[in-house]
This record gives sequence, structure tokens and C-alpha cells, in this order.
Amino acid sequence: MMIKKILTIISVLMISSVLFVSTTFAATHTIKPGETLDTLAVRYLTTVEKLMDLNGLLSNRVEIKQVIKLPAHIQNKPSVEAKKPIVDEPEAEEEKTFQVTATAYTAYCNGCSGITKTGINLRKNPTMKVIAVDPKVIPLGTKVWVEGYGTAIAGDTGGAIKGNKIDIFVADKTAAYNWGRRVVTVKILS
Repeated sequence: MMIKKILTIISVLMISSVLFVSTTFAATHTIKPGETLDTLAVRYLTTVEKLMDLNGLLSNRVEIKQVIKLPAHIQNKPSVEAKKPIVDEPEAEEEKTFQVTATAYTAYCNGCSGITKTGINLRKNPTMKVIAVDPKVIPLGTKVWVEGYGTAIAGDTGGAIKGNKIDIFVADKTAAYNWGRRVVTVKILS
């Protein structure tokens, strides 16, 4: 009698765990060169923390060809078109190259919420490469390469960012002061 109860409990637990796993993620993504959990979080409108929790990761480091489970609201349709992986060097097929004046900002400036115009939480994703742009010059969501900064997403706007000016996101004030104001080349990648 006791063995029968134990087997029933084990069966219920096994069925429950299968149902739980099947409802917590809907799709997977295989990591490609240059991709990080930060870029996946932006692409699939989620957070790095959710991806880490869902995949049982203790750090945000991922390996090429690693399969990552995506949250249940994902239907294998990225929010930002993922035709090519994000890499740190410009790709050969860039459409447009031009010079801009670049300054830097943090998620903790006076009056800043840490949430970009496109909804990226920079305080929760301090290593993400995001730039603030004038959407008339560089549309929001555009993948760009910025000289001295690398590949980034045009994910924010700013009151002083008009015309050929950008603001690069950095994690702290020291990095922002070290960046200063520079004239850099920007290449539109997609």
C-alpha cells in the first residue's frame, strides 16, 4: 500500500515536471559567432536574467553552437531581424558610412530612467552595446558599427542628439568621461 502511494506521487511529480518544462519555453536559439545573451535579450524582447534563469546559467557567458531556450512568449520570431550575427568588426556589405560626433552616456545620469526609447533596460544589461541616435539619420533598431566602440544597436534617442551626433552607452561615468567627445566613423550594417 505504501509503495503504491509512493509510485503514484512519483508519477504525478514526473508528469508535472514535464508539463512545467513544456510550458516555460517555446523555442530555442543556437548561439552564432558574435552573439551574447545581451544581443539575444534585445532581439527576443526579454532580459538577460530571464534567459539565464530559463537555461540554468550561472553567468552570462555563452558558447558558439550552444542551444539556448527562449521564453514561452517567443515564437521563433525575433523582434529585431537577425539576418547576420552581431560581431565586433564591420561586415563587408555595409550600406552607408559617415562621420559623426560621439559622446557617451550612462544609465544613471540625472533624469535618466535607464530604459531606452526602444525599451532596453540598460541598468539590467550594463554590457549591452547601445547608441542613442537621431532617428531621422539612423532609424531605431538599426545595427551599426561605431569606430572605437564596436557593433551596437541604435536603441535610444536623446534631447541633444540631433543630426550626425550619437551617444554611446557605457556602464559608468568614468568610462563616459574617458570617451569624451570624438569624431568617429559609423557604418550602417542593417
